[in-house]
This record gives sequence, C-alpha cells and structure tokens, in this order.
Amino acid sequence: MNFPQYPPEVMERAKAIRLLILDVDGVLTDGSLYFGPQGEALKVFHVRDGHGLKMLQKAGIEVAFLSGRRSDAAYHRAKELGINRFHEGLRDKVAVMEEIMASMGIEAAAVAAVGDDLVDLPHLRRSGLAVAVADAVPEVRAAAHWVTSLPGGRGAVREVCDLLLKAREKWEGVVRPWVKD
Repeated sequence: MNFPQYPPEVMERAKAIRLLILDVDGVLTDGSLYFGPQGEALKVFHVRDGHGLKMLQKAGIEVAFLSGRRSDAAYHRAKELGINRFHEGLRDKVAVMEEIMASMGIEAAAVAAVGDDLVDLPHLRRSGLAVAVADAVPEVRAAAHWVTSLPGGRGAVREVCDLLLKAREKWEGVVRPWVKD
C-alpha cells in the first residue's frame, strides 16, 4: 500500500497516541453557523471524518470532543459516532484534557489534539501531537507539529485519523473489510 509521506517526527509522535481530542467548530465543521427558523444552530459534519473516527475507535484509540460552544448538533454527532467523551461550553480545555488523561491513566505524550483557533493553543501545546487544520489561524499552524492539507469540516479530521492508524500500524487491519489486494 502506498502511503503519503509524513515527517518522521510526526510519525514518531503519532505512534504513541491513545487519545484524540478534537475541537468542534472549525475542526469537525467548517466553522460556519447556520440558524434555523426557531433560532437553532445547524452545523455540517463531513461523513469521511465520521468514518475515520469510527475506524480509530475500532483500533482502540479514544476520541473526545472539547468545544467552547454549546451545540445540540455536536452532541448528537458525538452520540451518533459513539463518542462518550463530549464536553461543551468550556473555558479551560486543558483542565478537561487533564481529567480525561487521569481517567485513562495516560500522559500528554499519548494525546493528539486538533485545533483551528487561538482558544485551542493551550491544549495543543500540552499534547504530544498538536495538529492544525489547513485553514487554522497562523498562530495555531505555527504551534502545530503537523498541519493537515484539508480545511476544517472538509476532511481534515479524516487525514488525522489516517495518520494515527498508519503510524500505529493499525491501517491494514481496519481497512481490510473494504480493501482487497
């Protein structure tokens, strides 16, 4: 199988990952907010990102959504994907990250975090693998160990999932039902 070339440092960091922390707006979505007639916020999620997250879970990698905003749409997406570590309305993502790490018995080196905006910098800097989506603000891209080629909400999360699966040598086993040699 022909894989994209990832920087060796990124592959080394990705091998240790047991938890993927995702921001919602701007990472799992393109950051746009749509409002329905009753004032409800509507969001669009990319189906391939969801499939990538399901593959990660199948490979034993935990996933958590940490969002500064409250959103019924994000809550329902997390539930649909079987993601139980859903935290919203956060002012301090690092504190929640620390709680999750403690509950899993892992260190920061085992955490990958994906962000797009300034509020994500503290937990990105704390994680073992910091990832910025392609359209992240310059400060987040500069702080990241790796930047996706796709923007948030448009397949960037799937890129991260594929990276983690390949680095942890789980790719072949996870994709076997669909890919025949």
